Amino acid sequence: MVSAPSASPDNPAALASQTRYRVSGMDCASCAAKIDTAVRRIEGVEDVSVSVAGGSLTVTHSGALPKDAVARQVSKLGYGVRPAEDDGEARPEQGHGGKSLHPRGEEEAGEPWWRSKRALPTIACGIALAAAYAIGKLVPAAEHWAFVAALLVGLAPIARRAAMAALAGIPFSIETLMTIAAVGAVLIGATEEAATVVLLFLVGEFLEGVAARRARASIQGLADLVPKTALVERDGGTAEIPAASLAVGDLIVVRPGDRIPADGEIVEGAGEIDESPVTGESTPKRKGKNDNVFAGTISTDGVLRVRVTATAEDNTIARIVRLVEEAQESKAPTERFIDRFSRYYTPGVLVVGALVATMPPLLFGSGWNEWIYKGLAILLIGCPCALVISTPAAVAAGLSAGARRGMLMKGGAVLEGFGRITAVAFDKTGTLTDGRPVVTDVVAYGRTEREILSMAAALEQGSSHPLAVAILEKAKADKAPIPPAFGARAVAGKGVEGNVGGITLFLASAKAAAGRASLSPEQVSRTEDLNGQGKTVSILLADGAVAGLIAMRDEPREDAKAGLASLKDLGIRTVMLTGDNRKTAEAIAAGLGIEAQAELLPQDKQRIVAEMQKGGLRVAKVGDGINDAPALAVADIGIAMGGGTDVALETADAAILHGRVEDVSRMVRLSRAAMANIRQNIGVALGLKAVFLVTTVIGVTGLWPAILADTGATVLVTANAMRLLGWGRD
Repeated sequence: MVSAPSASPDNPAALASQTRYRVSGMDCASCAAKIDTAVRRIEGVEDVSVSVAGGSLTVTHSGALPKDAVARQVSKLGYGVRPAEDDGEARPEQGHGGKSLHPRGEEEAGEPWWRSKRALPTIACGIALAAAYAIGKLVPAAEHWAFVAALLVGLAPIARRAAMAALAGIPFSIETLMTIAAVGAVLIGATEEAATVVLLFLVGEFLEGVAARRARASIQGLADLVPKTALVERDGGTAEIPAASLAVGDLIVVRPGDRIPADGEIVEGAGEIDESPVTGESTPKRKGKNDNVFAGTISTDGVLRVRVTATAEDNTIARIVRLVEEAQESKAPTERFIDRFSRYYTPGVLVVGALVATMPPLLFGSGWNEWIYKGLAILLIGCPCALVISTPAAVAAGLSAGARRGMLMKGGAVLEGFGRITAVAFDKTGTLTDGRPVVTDVVAYGRTEREILSMAAALEQGSSHPLAVAILEKAKADKAPIPPAFGARAVAGKGVEGNVGGITLFLASAKAAAGRASLSPEQVSRTEDLNGQGKTVSILLADGAVAGLIAMRDEPREDAKAGLASLKDLGIRTVMLTGDNRKTAEAIAAGLGIEAQAELLPQDKQRIVAEMQKGGLRVAKVGDGINDAPALAVADIGIAMGGGTDVALETADAAILHGRVEDVSRMVRLSRAAMANIRQNIGVALGLKAVFLVTTVIGVTGLWPAILADTGATVLVTANAMRLLGWGRD
């Protein structure tokens, strides 16, 4: 995917573009660092962003890059690469001489694990090592060379990667440490141990690959929720076409049990929609005409005709996958610190290993073989695999876990920042409330409530005004009959009038109704009481007399009260900032138990958020409209709610796709769980290294335990991070 070029601030003539690639074979942050460093050396490259979990590489460059330059550089390091725009066709990129730059690797769909790029050398080394042990027993004189041969089988690909990394400007790689340690062990006669250590290293790499593949599959599995084909109405019939070719406005037919192939709006039919694949909610929702449906959800009963509202590249699932992949390329502060630390850590390990190997023999006359052996063991202990993967693995798993539950966070910094939030400012309409009025009260005078609803609904038939829609929905829910209205017309600025069953009706505001009929003190008092609760009151006149009152209000979301209480349980202050009138805001706030500030302009919301920050609070702002964009931008974390406007989604740092207020507290909990996981990972990585460093120097452990410590720490750290993928299921 290539973005539109834009002028550089430093050089207006220069054009900056972004090109995105898919990279296979990456296992950990060390792989990402090698690719990052190598690609940055290409002339014209301005910035590089690599996501291990997403298996992606984004290159920002000035003008056009030399043909296949990025692909050649990445493939030299032993990774497969192809343009992301080839995703649909999975065509391998061709390198110099027509050779494929996407070698068969573990990321190939449907490929068995034993044919993966990491498994083949591991299996070959294992077989060679077993053969060496057998030869040693049968022909003791050939034992040394048998183990050297087994060592070369496993070490050759490692040494090649080390050499290519050095040529690409990365001399202090994990492969370099491994190669030096293995060659050094052979020179002091420890060939059996050297060959075994190489095998253990390859096993560790293979396990890292399995874990990385699982992390990628977690989010990519979302894309598989969308069916590959769709039944579209064409020429008076239906035709099965690829779902990816659906266009906005197409009419598709969804049968019972089918997955919905695109985001859309139901134009005919009704049924229970299982949204659990996207939202995680186990209870199906009843949906009918004019309701929105998401790609990947399941129609459990009934036939639906759906008008497509988003193309395959823009549907809910695609947006989730795209946002998470981009987020995984954005590093958390902790991850950036670990990256900086590891740049000095690996050369430091080489220095320490060299000092341990040489200083005791030189200064104290100790045996060279003994201390060289210990120095080589320290090189293996110092492999930074577990340390550099400790943060990105947890961040990637946390982002994926959130995305699968409709909570999108745009990067590790946002995930980390949620855990430090101390206050949340909510918009009202469409955030704490559903964003549409509903009928809350029907008061009848001389007639039944059902009759009042029937007459009012008869006047409102065909209207799309929000208050009219609320009355029609209430009549439908209460199964009130809707008779035909004759001569129905809107009275500008006042209401609607017409004749129903020979009765002249007028449905209007209290002020307009008072101009045509006399309201009793009780009716005036009741109207004022309902207004005081933040409700809009319409009065129905029948033949010039008051027949009833209908009160409507934009009601709080079902989970709003519980969501706010959950934040308070976490010690987080909550406040409502709204442009609505004070009475309505105070009525809603009182019911939810939240402080409120009303009648605010967009700049007022921005100012209040800034004042809260000056008071020492770390503020998250939640909103869904254009008027929320300034406050979303100034907040420590901006959160777009539900199907918010594009402006809100672009400005925000995070998005709650399914409009649940409780998801704000869930994001905070997920952040805290991820940060606890990261601290555990760093503790395990550094703790095991410290223990084995001491035991190696005092002679308790050697090469085998050293590599087991590194591999074991990497496996433990990765497994611990992967636990976050299941976060929130209990």
